[in-house]
Amino acid sequence: MKKLCLIILLLKISLPSVATGQHVAPKPHINSVKAKKHKKPTQLATLLTGADRTDRYINYLRGKNIGMVVNPTSIIGKNQVSSVDSLVKLGISIKKIFGPEHGFRGNASDGAKIDDSIDPKTGIPAISLYGKHYKPTPADLQGLDLVVFDIQDVGTRFYTYLSTLHYVMEACAENNVELMILDRPNPNGFYVDGPMLDTTYRSFVGLDELPIVHGLTIAEYAQMINGEGWLKNHMQCKLKIIKMAGYDHNLPYILPINPSPNLNTAQSILLYPSLCLFEGTTLSLGRGTLFPFQVLGHPLLKDQFSFSFTPVSIPGMSDNPPQKDNTCYGIDLRNYDVTLFRNSKKLDILWLIKLYKAFPDKAHFFNAYFVKLAGTDQLRKQIEAGKSEAEIRKSWEPALSRYKQMRKKYLLYQ
Repeated sequence: MKKLCLIILLLKISLPSVATGQHVAPKPHINSVKAKKHKKPTQLATLLTGADRTDRYINYLRGKNIGMVVNPTSIIGKNQVSSVDSLVKLGISIKKIFGPEHGFRGNASDGAKIDDSIDPKTGIPAISLYGKHYKPTPADLQGLDLVVFDIQDVGTRFYTYLSTLHYVMEACAENNVELMILDRPNPNGFYVDGPMLDTTYRSFVGLDELPIVHGLTIAEYAQMINGEGWLKNHMQCKLKIIKMAGYDHNLPYILPINPSPNLNTAQSILLYPSLCLFEGTTLSLGRGTLFPFQVLGHPLLKDQFSFSFTPVSIPGMSDNPPQKDNTCYGIDLRNYDVTLFRNSKKLDILWLIKLYKAFPDKAHFFNAYFVKLAGTDQLRKQIEAGKSEAEIRKSWEPALSRYKQMRKKYLLYQ
């Protein structure tokens, strides 16, 4: 309660200075900072996630000691009850909870390391997979018959829940524990684009040879990991997949729960594949405002852009954002027509090219993180060399086309 009051107080203090210039955001509610619920489009009335289809797996769980890899997106039914809470009420023996980045209950800021704990609501031990280690240890898995993975992805290589899945599969394979995946829609699953990962630059924001926009659901990705032999020593993880009903890759999908604190709108989720590369620059992406991943800016761009915003500390969302307390000038994408991505089936690299050209201190535009996010050292070199969008895209081939062909083997949906 004290933390909530602190957040409200900070927002009241910071909101007048968060956005200035020609576009001002509507006055936000406090749940813009925490998990925000979105109304589902009417065309999704028949969609059932894997978690929703309890009749397909509840009996399989009975009598087993279960571990669950979950976060706030792990919900069941129209009432959006946590899958852990729901299954406990149904008598399932959940012995361990594994939480990824942002934690099981989702109250940790971006990049914040998380310690193991006891979930206060259920009394179940909660093991952090974003603290001392990313991969469950043999001790973590001891006594478990099955691990359930139920986390919402957003369709990009650098979103860390993919790496969590990879390491959980590897740990399960090493310890002979079966993994059940409750599949969920990919809101960016309607296209595939970007440079392929060069394994020289493998990291937690890019473990496997994927393009930036991979076009897979979590379950399809798990099948690809097994099928392509990406686990250590080419091990195979025993998988049990609970598919969705009523889903295809072209179906628009608005997430009912924010997948992480700084992806708090449908707009930000669709912009994320294009804008996250700016995390590897000195620019602000709006962390420290109530519209992260919807604006871009920097104090040094004052003479070239009239739109401005000022990042501030927002506990639980962005404690120490880039360009904190500095007025940034740049681009406002809150009203950008994101249906253009659906039509073009391409991420946008023109914003990166444009802002690099506009930035007066080019030697300090990029930082070391950019190569990890891009998954290659070529993109930075191409932008610095003044290459055109067409020239850059050409360099992604033929690897990108080979991936698209390979991807077809693992698709569970049209």
